[in-house]
Amino acid sequence: MERTFAIIKPDAFKAGYAGRILSRIYSEGFNVVGLKKLYMSKVEAEGFYYVHKERPFFGELTDFMSSGPCIVLALEAEGAIKKWRDLMGATDPAKAEAGSLRKEFGASIGENATHGSDAPETAAFEIPYFFSGLELL
Repeated sequence: MERTFAIIKPDAFKAGYAGRILSRIYSEGFNVVGLKKLYMSKVEAEGFYYVHKERPFFGELTDFMSSGPCIVLALEAEGAIKKWRDLMGATDPAKAEAGSLRKEFGASIGENATHGSDAPETAAFEIPYFFSGLELL
């Protein structure tokens, strides 16, 4: 079994899509081993997305991620990282596959409903950024 990290972003939360996205997560066979609703501060968003700090979109990204509540999740499944990335779809909802979460719930590249780890090393940083070991079931 592999673990990955996921976020239901502020745009999807605000639009009322969190329940539908969670339903898809369960129906696709993921085991939710950690789940929190939180309001990320700007400093927390900057720490989480530090790998992008030199990119031109960093300020916009961290402003957006600290603009409202979100849901952070630790997911477990066989091949969880690839499986979650496939379910999310392409970063640009206009280019995402039909049936993917970003195609259904995303509005733009910046407001694309979900986040997911892209590699085991990324998941190893992202999961403990939000969850202590005692919080993972």
